[in-house]
Amino acid sequence: MSWALLFLAGILEIGWAVGLKYTEGFTRFWPTVATVAAMIVSLTLLGLAVRGLPLGTAYAIWTGVGTVGTAVLGMALLGEPANALRLGCIALIVGGIVGLKVLH
Repeated sequence: MSWALLFLAGILEIGWAVGLKYTEGFTRFWPTVATVAAMIVSLTLLGLAVRGLPLGTAYAIWTGVGTVGTAVLGMALLGEPANALRLGCIALIVGGIVGLKVLH
């Protein structure tokens, strides 16, 4: 159950990170509400996940999932560059996430 909570927390981290762009500096009401709600739920789920997982592992995976998802959505939605070096670096993060899961 802790892994599922952690994965969902990571997905919500992606949501609030991407949501920050759409708040336009917290000047748009509904995007701001959605972003802040995603932040709260993401941190709450992370807190629940660390009950059953080591803190370092959980935090690294949470930030890794958030980083990879945000980078991918930045490329897909916001026209950020998707060159080979950038994609290679994202693959390294994914490898680290998988490694931490396997070693747990």
